[in-house]
Amino acid sequence: QVSLVESGGGLVQDGGSLRLSCTSSGGTFTSYVMGWFRQAPGKERDVVAYIFWSGGGTYYADSVKGRFAISRDNARNTVYLQMNSLKPEDTAVYYCAAGSTPQAGIPRLPSFYHYWGLGTQVTVSS
Repeated sequence: QVSLVESGGGLVQDGGSLRLSCTSSGGTFTSYVMGWFRQAPGKERDVVAYIFWSGGGTYYADSVKGRFAISRDNARNTVYLQMNSLKPEDTAVYYCAAGSTPQAGIPRLPSFYHYWGLGTQVTVSS
């Protein structure tokens, strides 16, 4: 049974930093894409970034380019999201997701992913 557990969320001031972690278990993730999504109240769940576990290729949403960085630690089966220069509009619940490959889906879309964590709240105060 695949399990994803997020941690590292919290309350931070405008301009601050947080690092989110997503620890995965119950599977072999070398053929997976690992994604971070976020969802603010009343809004859709949108992609923040994703990384190909094998090869390390990455994608970032335009809104976070230059501020966020996604990375993985193979030995720990953990994916990180380093968030710098946080803004109030970054406030949301952040979710980790895992999608197996190959598939015809689009990694920017939630439908690509088979497994989800429960989320961690990030709140940026102005």
